[in-house]
Amino acid sequence: GIAKLMRKEYVTINNKFLEDLRIAALPHDIGKIGIPEKILNKEGPLTPEEWEKMKTHPVIGASILQSIPELDYAILGVKYHHERYDGKGYPEGLSDGNIPMNAAIIAVADSFDAMTTDRPYRKAWDKNEVIQYLHSESGKHFDPKVLDVFFELLERGVI
Repeated sequence: GIAKLMRKEYVTINNKFLEDLRIAALPHDIGKIGIPEKILNKEGPLTPEEWEKMKTHPVIGASILQSIPELDYAILGVKYHHERYDGKGYPEGLSDGNIPMNAAIIAVADSFDAMTTDRPYRKAWDKNEVIQYLHSESGKHFDPKVLDVFFELLERGVI
């Protein structure tokens, strides 16, 4: 939904981009198979060491998929979906124009899903809290252009 609506403004969002985004979105957290279950299922906050281990999952995921040459662009979505617009993300600290668009889209969709779903370490947030949080992170954590389209889809009831 987000990419299709953005397609009007971005010529680089073509059928190949949409297919690569779909391919990247499905296994975007595949690298978590390399993270110990005790970390993934921990009910409380992660220790700094556990957090450092957790932050390796995007690179692990990209390395799992790298042997498939047709997935080159899709792999960027897997590898960089935890980068932040302000450059404070991981694994490389990329910022705004350097974050692949598929990764920026996955970041918004994945964050919305994560916040609105119960997790071992916390209950799901109220949808209005999530919307308020996402608005507050525009231009910081998330690409403002992606968020604008996301909010438009929310208003339409598509999401």
